[in-house]
Amino acid sequence: MKHYILKRLFQLIPILIGITLLSFLLMHVASADAIDVMEQNTGGILSEEAKEKARRELGLDKPLLEQYGIWLKNILSGDMGESYVSGKPVFSTFISKLPATIYLTVASILLTVLISVPLGILAAVKQNRILDYIIRFFSFIGNSLPNFFVSLLLIYFFALKLEWFPVMGNTQGWKSIILPTFTLAIAMASKYTRQIRATVLEEWNKDYVLGARSRGVSEKRILYFSVLKASMLTIITLLALSIGSLLGGTAIVESIFMWDGVGKMAVDAITMRDYPVIQAYVIWMAIIYVIVNLIADIIYHYFDPRIRQEEC
Repeated sequence: MKHYILKRLFQLIPILIGITLLSFLLMHVASADAIDVMEQNTGGILSEEAKEKARRELGLDKPLLEQYGIWLKNILSGDMGESYVSGKPVFSTFISKLPATIYLTVASILLTVLISVPLGILAAVKQNRILDYIIRFFSFIGNSLPNFFVSLLLIYFFALKLEWFPVMGNTQGWKSIILPTFTLAIAMASKYTRQIRATVLEEWNKDYVLGARSRGVSEKRILYFSVLKASMLTIITLLALSIGSLLGGTAIVESIFMWDGVGKMAVDAITMRDYPVIQAYVIWMAIIYVIVNLIADIIYHYFDPRIRQEEC
């Protein structure tokens, strides 16, 4: 197992370097640089000499590859630089936004699992019956609605009309997280319900299930101890993708609800061309997906003996 984990880690290092290099180059070939955007945002007027001096101080006058080399060296030494806009250290800014995103991620994943797993199993067990059709219909509707539209509907009915929850922000405790959590969970649960149903049906029609039935094993025991265990790989894959996406910060939802997480931070940084903050966000996204995929591979290794046999 240790050899397998180390092998996977070494394979992922070039991916991280490639992602950071590509994003660094794409950000710096934009038509306007950070100094021009900072001038526009502050409303001030800088002379060309002042702009050139500011570019030299920030290292923006150097070739792109040299800038990337300096940035990568600083990152490896634990220095993410300072924000071009606020002047604060990027690392401390990023860390201050992270708890809000983790909080929203955990709540959304838990709600998604509580909704999608029972409904997916129920739809499979009641295949082609009225309950199956109802679940599939609503999951199709939920999967078709974009997050920004769902968020606006929830805000209109539950915040403006009923006044049950705050419209935006994360300063009112558990009430603040209800609407953004449901916004994220509706789309994810709708998609995963259909996929879990398909996975359970596929396992339900395999030979080992027929064999268990012929031996007199009850349907519930087959479902809970055989079919669901075999379906775990698909469920783990879905959760891994969702966790990676949510920890990266769902920018649209966080921006609509003014949820002060890394997603909103990234949107603000992109608007202001705050390169150090954007690059820190890119690193975070890359590391999250790498770690989540590595964990998923390890779980696969544990649950599926065929993978272990292939390595032997």
